[in-house]
This record gives sequence, structure tokens and C-alpha cells, in this order.
Amino acid sequence: MDNSVAVKNAVAPRARVIIDNDFGGDPDGLFQLVHQVLSPSVEVKAIIGSHLYKGGFYNSPGTAAYACEQAKEVLKTLGLKDAPPVYNGAETGLTDLKTPVSSEGANAIVREAMRDDTKMPLYVVCGAGLTNIASAYLMEPKIAEKIKLIWIGGPEYGGLAIPPPHYQNIEYNLGIDVKAGQVIFNISNISFWQVPRNAYRQALVSYYELLHRVGDKGETGKLLVERIERILIQSNRTLGEAYVLGDSPLVLLTALQSGWEADPSSCKYVIVQAPKINDAGQYMTNHEGRNIRVYTDLDIRLMLEDFYAKMAFLHLGK
Repeated sequence: MDNSVAVKNAVAPRARVIIDNDFGGDPDGLFQLVHQVLSPSVEVKAIIGSHLYKGGFYNSPGTAAYACEQAKEVLKTLGLKDAPPVYNGAETGLTDLKTPVSSEGANAIVREAMRDDTKMPLYVVCGAGLTNIASAYLMEPKIAEKIKLIWIGGPEYGGLAIPPPHYQNIEYNLGIDVKAGQVIFNISNISFWQVPRNAYRQALVSYYELLHRVGDKGETGKLLVERIERILIQSNRTLGEAYVLGDSPLVLLTALQSGWEADPSSCKYVIVQAPKINDAGQYMTNHEGRNIRVYTDLDIRLMLEDFYAKMAFLHLGK
């Protein structure tokens, strides 16, 4: 028995995960996908490809279909016997706060959430716009009682952090579909953990670190590093030598929880009343908002070292 099999036999799934990400854009989503799939404490039930802004990301088309193509390409390199199904998300954002955008991805969320044959917790983890989860909620509001949403997105909260230099007025993921953000924040009662911009920007990794720790780990490692290199070159080499793997906290907060009294115990958060999102993508005080977790500090050491170790075991296993 090789070491990778022994590790898997020592750990059993204790939560279900649905991944929703814009895999056709920033390659941080592909890193999150690989890391999540390689984590034996969670069972990935579905993978949803999400749309981006019109015009895409550094010459990518930005469509949900393209995101699915990229996810499938990465999954193929892993050589999994039973890869999770990949579903197309919506190709457009919401047009109003009442009408869902039907898609395979939204239907998959509803279907998994409404199962009555398992009590295993279900996390919907999103590193993109909120179109698919908002649509799923509008299609079947009862999913709010059955899932926990973890979202990478949203601007800084006043009093907790200050925006970065030259920041975008509307945080990137929120801006993909502001109306979907309004459904989740303003209307829904979904249990919600948020990783806003000041937190996800902590997930910095150096390009040389990736070359050293990931690039030589088989076909998967080579593909992931090539995706980063492609962006560095397409940016006319102006992005420096550190890259934000901003979607990887989705793995940290699900798969890497403490054993007893399970929780992401090495990360820090505050409880706030969910604000309302206005049409400009900004927070507005809502004294009737439900309590949500807003993460402020992430255990980046645990997150990255676990990813590197799993990539090493994957490579050795082959």
C-alpha cells in the first residue's frame, strides 16, 4: 500500500461540497478545484462552471461553457476513477431579484440540497459571481435551511480593514452579478460565511514557490503553473512575482477544519449583521440582517502546505 492510499484510508468524508467557480478566468479557481478534489475529508458532489464579465479575463471568452472546459481539462490530469460531474452554470446574470436564471448548475444545487437520504453537511463554495446560488435559492427557497454558503467576494467592511491601493469600486466577484449579491445578502436567509477582499488577498504565493513546489508535480502541477505563467506574460509582466490564490480559502474553511468541535479553528472571523447591497455594489447598514461570519485572518501556512503535500502524494502515487 502506497502512502497516498494509506492517508485516504485514515480519513473519511464528513461533509459534502458543491464547487461553483469561474474556471475560465483567474487560474486561482483551478488551484482550488484540484486542492478540493484531493481532500478526502470532503466529498465533492458537483462542479459548476460560472460566467465572467463580458469580454472575459485576459482574452478568455468568460463563458460558463468555457469554464467547464477548463475544469474538465484539469480533472483529466488527475486521473480520477470517479470524477465529480461538471455542470454549466448560467451564461448571464440575474435581470431582477425575483427571476432565477435556469441552468444545469442551479438545478444541481437544488437537487443535492433537497436530498433526504443523508445528514452529511452540505457546503456550497463559490469563488465567482453568485448567479447560480441565487438562482437556486429563487427556484427553491427551502435550500436555505440545508446548506452553508462560503463565498470569496465583497469589499472590505468599515472598521475591519481598508481597501487596497487603486481598488475597484465594486469588488470583482460581486461585480459579476450585483443582483445575485442582493438576493443572497438582502433577501435570502442562507447560512453564510464570507471571505471579503481584505481576507482573500492574504493568500499570496510566490511564482518561484510554485515553480519549486508545484511545477514538477506531474501533468497537473505543470498545467497549474503554466496557467499562472500565461497570466503573468499576458499582463506584460507587470504583476510582479507574487500571486493571490484567492479561491483556495474555500478548501481551508471546509476540508481543513479541526477534528473535534469541527470548525476552521486556526482562522479568525467576526459576526456581523448581513448588510444590504445597493445597486452600486456597496454595503448599506441593515439592522434586520441575519448574522453572518466575515473572515478577517486566514491560516495561509496550513492551506498552502496542505496543498503542496497533496500534490506531492498525487505525484508519488502515479
